[in-house]
Amino acid sequence: MNKRLIIHILSVATIFIGILMLVPILVSIYYGGDDTHALVLSMCITLVFGVAGFVFSRSSVKEEIKHREAFFIVTITWLTVTFFGSLPYIFSGVLHSLTDAYFESMSGFTTTGASVIKDVEKVPLGVLFWRSLTQWIGGMGIIVFALAILPMIGGGGMQLFKAEVPEISVDKLRPRIIDTAKALWLIYVGITLMATVVYYLGGMNFYDAISHAFTTLATGGFSTKNESLAHFKNPFLEYATAIFMFLASINYSLYFDLFRRQQRRLLTNNEFRFYLFITVLVTLCIATDLCLRQGMTIEESVRLSFFQVTSVMTTTGYATADFERWSSFAIVLLLVCMFFGGMIGSTAGGVKQVRILLMLKQGYRELYQLIHPHAVTSIKLDEKFLTKEVLGSIWGFVFLFLAMCVVATIGMAMCGVDLITSFSTVLSAMSNVGPALGEAGPAENYSSIPSLGKWILTFCMLIGRLEVYTVLILLVPNYWRK
Repeated sequence: MNKRLIIHILSVATIFIGILMLVPILVSIYYGGDDTHALVLSMCITLVFGVAGFVFSRSSVKEEIKHREAFFIVTITWLTVTFFGSLPYIFSGVLHSLTDAYFESMSGFTTTGASVIKDVEKVPLGVLFWRSLTQWIGGMGIIVFALAILPMIGGGGMQLFKAEVPEISVDKLRPRIIDTAKALWLIYVGITLMATVVYYLGGMNFYDAISHAFTTLATGGFSTKNESLAHFKNPFLEYATAIFMFLASINYSLYFDLFRRQQRRLLTNNEFRFYLFITVLVTLCIATDLCLRQGMTIEESVRLSFFQVTSVMTTTGYATADFERWSSFAIVLLLVCMFFGGMIGSTAGGVKQVRILLMLKQGYRELYQLIHPHAVTSIKLDEKFLTKEVLGSIWGFVFLFLAMCVVATIGMAMCGVDLITSFSTVLSAMSNVGPALGEAGPAENYSSIPSLGKWILTFCMLIGRLEVYTVLILLVPNYWRK
C-alpha cells in the first residue's frame, strides 16, 4: 500500500473536520457558552495533526488511488475522524471516558443517533451544535465531502466514492466524479435549508430549527431536547419532520433527475414505488392497531404511526411516543422497518429497499421455475436486466449483515446485556437507527450499556454505515497479501 497517499487523504479529511469545528466555536461565542475553550482546543489539536500529515505526505498528491487502497482509506478515515470528533465531548466535560465520547462521535458521524448523554438539555450549546453537525457531515459522507472540494484526488476519486457509496447505487450524475459529489452536496444543502425554514416557521427557534434540519436530512435523529420531537407537542412539526425524513431517504440521483425535468424517472423507479408502498402499508397497519387497541383518535393514530414508521424506516430515530408501550404487533413491524431501511443512494441506513425488492423478485422466480422448470426467466430493475453477479452480491450482503447481527448479539449477551436489549441494539446500530428496545428504548439511552458492549455497537455502526463489505474486507487475510 502507498502509505504516504493514505496519510495524505487522511490528513485532508482531518483538516476539514478541524476547520468545521470553527462553526460550533462561533455558536458558543454567540450564546456565551463555557465550552468555547474546549472547542478551540479540540480544533487546534485536530488541525495540528491534519496539517502535519498533509505536509509529510504532499509529495503523493498526484498519485492515483488503487482499488484495494480505497477500502482501507475510507475505513481508517472514518475511525480517525471519529476520534477527533470525540475531543469536544471530553474537553468540555460532557462525557468523561473515551469509550462514551467515541461512541457518541461514531453515532454522530454514522448518523445512528444512539446516545449515552443522559440530559442533552444541559449540554453547552456549542458542543450540542457540534453533535448535530457531525451527523450532517456524516450524512453525505466524509469522503464524498472531500471529493466535492478536492480535485487533487484525481482519477482515484471514483475508487473512494465506490468504497463509501453502495456499488449498486454508483451512477455518476455528471461526467466527472468531483462534479457528481458537488451535485450531491448542493441537493443536500438545498433541502437542509428548506427544512430549517419550515421548522422555524413551525415554531422552533433558529438554533433548534437548524440543529434538527441537520439531523433530519442526515437521517441521524440527534435532538436538542431530551424528549426528542415530542418536546415541542406540535402536530405541524411532526408532519413536516416526517415528510423531510422521507425526502432524505430517497435516492439523491432521483432529485437530480427532477432538476433536469425528468419527473418520469421518479414515478417509474421500482425501488421508490416499492418503498412508498411499504411505508404506506405499515403506517396504515400500525395506525389501525393504535386506533383499536390504544383507543386513539384517527388523526392521532395516523400522525403517530406515520411519524414513527418514517423515523424508523428512514433510520432517523426521532421519537414522538414510547413505542415500547405499543402492541407486540406494532413493535415487530417497526423492527422489520429497521431492517428494511431507506433507499440506496440516500443518507438512510438499513439493508435498503432495493435489496429487499430484488430478493423478493428472486424468491418469486425460484418458485416460478419450480412450476415451470424449463422456463428461461430473468430479473429486471427499472427495465435493466440484472446479472447473476449483482444478485449474488446482494445475497452475500444480506448474509453478512445478518451474520454480524448474530455475532454481535452473542457478544452483547456475553457482556451481561439481556436478550431483547442485545438483539435490538445490534440491529439498531447495524441499521444506523438509534432507538432500540429494553434498556435502550425510545424513552431511554445507551448509558447503561457496559463499556465492552459500547465498543461492539460502535463497530456495528461503522459496518452498517459503510455497507458491510468496505469494513469486513479488511478482515480477510488475502486482502493483506501482495
